[in-house]
Amino acid sequence: MSKKLAEIALDQGKGIVRLAPTWVPRSFCVPGRRIKLHPDDYYVLGGERGGIDERWFSSTTPAQNGPLTGKNEGLSAIVVKDGSKTSEVLLRDAIDVLKGAIIGDRLWKEHESWPMYSKFFDNMGPLPHHVHHNDEDAAKIGQKGKPEAYYFPPQVNNHGGDFPYTFFGITPGTTKEQILECLKNFTKGDNKITNFSSAFRLEPGTGWDVPPGMLHAPGSMCTYEPQKASDVFAMYQSLVNEAIIPEELLWNGTPKDRIGDYEQLIEVLDWELNTDPNMLETRFMNPVPVRPEKEMVGYREVWVCYRSDAFSAKELTVLPGQTVTIKDNAAYGMIMMQGHGKMGVWEVETPTMIRYGQHTNDEFFVTEQAAKEGVTITNYSDCDPIVMLKHFGPNNPDLNLDL
Repeated sequence: MSKKLAEIALDQGKGIVRLAPTWVPRSFCVPGRRIKLHPDDYYVLGGERGGIDERWFSSTTPAQNGPLTGKNEGLSAIVVKDGSKTSEVLLRDAIDVLKGAIIGDRLWKEHESWPMYSKFFDNMGPLPHHVHHNDEDAAKIGQKGKPEAYYFPPQVNNHGGDFPYTFFGITPGTTKEQILECLKNFTKGDNKITNFSSAFRLEPGTGWDVPPGMLHAPGSMCTYEPQKASDVFAMYQSLVNEAIIPEELLWNGTPKDRIGDYEQLIEVLDWELNTDPNMLETRFMNPVPVRPEKEMVGYREVWVCYRSDAFSAKELTVLPGQTVTIKDNAAYGMIMMQGHGKMGVWEVETPTMIRYGQHTNDEFFVTEQAAKEGVTITNYSDCDPIVMLKHFGPNNPDLNLDL
């Protein structure tokens, strides 16, 4: 990719670049059909690829979807207008050539990449109890660890799906031998591992923090998921929603020389984290205002994901008819959830329905410089608020909550 094209993209948006929708299928999932994709397009990639139940945001991380994974699957692309021609440039490539001019010198010097992404996860049923590895365990298979978080936006949760409850961790008092027995029974049908876990009802407008090493079985609400730039996981539950999980997914994050070693699967678990008796207190997230309410005139902004140092996320609401300028001290990606108006030089809008391959005006990436200078947003409507979600990289300098 030419540096010139990346510079054109940055210049025409005055530090804010427009992103094309990034759709990702999962062969083991059934789409919940709440992410605004056209009804004819959920299986547009073919039945063997499975349905599209994820949309990835601000992603420089390739999807790990096996041998049938498409070229650039999971990677976000910048939409560039060069004269009368519209082109796409991978966000990853633009960051590689422009470095700190996009993500800021702080992140570039530390990571030399954009080290997170977010997504909509939209499954009709629950996922299996599974784990994401920490940095040390993921490095054994050449990947990075993966903390993640959940937020359940009301705008995409008109229904809760088949099972709007999520299992977290392992019930205190459970022994490692009991979990080991479940893992050894993986190929015998239902290994019943969730017998040793607790489920929590999911509520729109709230969220959860999920550190690496913690078992979790995501429920069926449409979920906004900021996470570290990784796609590492291993499935520990063999049967979910009457669907058998392939044994290869049990060993998905295991070094080749330890496949078949069930003790290794136990080692991946953070036992203290999993058996925390205060899960609701330590992992649940209610929105927290970013500043005192009286200081937010014409808008309201809240932290929705704030317990991890690997990423953070805000929900910004601009009230009808208002123009506000919002400053942040870090680069971020954003996705429109509701309303229409203008953000910087861009017209922004929330689409009702999107065809696969269609460009939209609902997703953008804001450079650190533009964020620090302030982004001016105008709500064109006299009755409908603008609502957007903003996802940030690690160690956000603005995140100073006393938790």
